[in-house]
Amino acid sequence: MGFYSNFIFPWCLDWSMSSPIISKYRKEILGDVSGEVLEIGFGTGLNLAYYPENVQKITTVDPNLGVNKLAQKRINNSEISVDNLALSGENLPMEDRSFDSVVSTWTLCSIADIDRAISEIYRVLKPGGKFFFIEHGLSDETPIQVWQNRLNPIQNIIGDGCNLNRNIEAIIAKKFDNLRVKQFYEPKYPKVLGYMYQGVAIK
Repeated sequence: MGFYSNFIFPWCLDWSMSSPIISKYRKEILGDVSGEVLEIGFGTGLNLAYYPENVQKITTVDPNLGVNKLAQKRINNSEISVDNLALSGENLPMEDRSFDSVVSTWTLCSIADIDRAISEIYRVLKPGGKFFFIEHGLSDETPIQVWQNRLNPIQNIIGDGCNLNRNIEAIIAKKFDNLRVKQFYEPKYPKVLGYMYQGVAIK
């Protein structure tokens, strides 16, 4: 990872993902998380404030050392014990069936080998375990899809690997048969950025 990824992007990410709009969705998606928890794409630790009180320990992974530095401040101020690992979601060292809940918020857009990451999430979940996620991705409107595809190379650079045009439901459904997804536009965002996939997949 270069200078932008490690020193500039983390601050941009923290600022852009701290909005009240995003915080509302964090609270919604994390409300039912329980048990042994793994968070994929911990980023700067913005989810910490929204975990339920019954969650006292989480394991987190993120390969970006720059965001890990910012996350450490939130970890130090949190009552939740965090085992924060500088790892990619594509290669998890955890044993099979280790977690009751896996969480991913606005991360699946950026993982290079997303199919492998979903397979890893499935592998480390216990039977009956739940994968909680919210993500932006491919719109259901063809004209918007055209612009998402056009702008995706630029977004890749600005967003440090972020993709505008992934069909998140289809990607997760390759591995999870039991899947509930709500798709919608966040009205305060441009349509190319604001088409959301929010849901739960059960192993």
